Amino acid sequence: MLVECRDVIVYFGGLPALKDVNIAVNEGEIRAIIGPNGAGKTTLFNVINGVIKPSSGRVFLLGTDVTGKPPHEIARLGISRTLQIPRLFKELTVFENVYVGTLYGAKSSTHSEIMDMLKALRLEEKAGVKAGLLNLQERKKVELARALASKPKLLLIDEYMSGLTPGEISESIKILRMLREKLGLTILWVEHVISAVAQLADRVTVLNQGHYRLARVRLSPSLDQTAPARQLFSKR
Repeated sequence: MLVECRDVIVYFGGLPALKDVNIAVNEGEIRAIIGPNGAGKTTLFNVINGVIKPSSGRVFLLGTDVTGKPPHEIARLGISRTLQIPRLFKELTVFENVYVGTLYGAKSSTHSEIMDMLKALRLEEKAGVKAGLLNLQERKKVELARALASKPKLLLIDEYMSGLTPGEISESIKILRMLREKLGLTILWVEHVISAVAQLADRVTVLNQGHYRLARVRLSPSLDQTAPARQLFSKR
């Protein structure tokens, strides 16, 4: 088991955002987390990578309690993250943005490894381009590359498919599959595009109003992207 959340509860004021959430992710697994807006998905990520401390409950990485450690320490222990809306340094080049990620990992990618990564993501020709000039898909790829530059054990991916075209989604599915197959990466992935989840996820956890459940249905990639989610959310 790579990462485990035990009985995690988060309150914002008097409002519960997460209620006794228990999730265990195995090494090499792609685990998807789905749920409606406001379900607590991003809050759970914030707990795992140290942005917020849970009101109660614990987070373990390879059996070590990392609850409440600051994000930079969590990063050095092997957890990296992307955001739904990429936050790049717009005046820095693509290469420079990715290089920033090497400053925070226990292990760092070399210059040649960064270039190999950009090549794998079809960004090699953009290495010297300022990030502010990129389109949405390219920005998402750069943020993904920056997260990978720290050579994490666990990658948290927040709505990577959001805002992408069907063709870009298909390419992104291939990229995430490649990361697991070639790097042996463990991925915890928040996503609303259910057709992508159906093609990639080993298991699916549903969050709804702070409650969690492990989905016990098999999702078909050919299903409409929103219908399966609505069916799942209606079950408590």
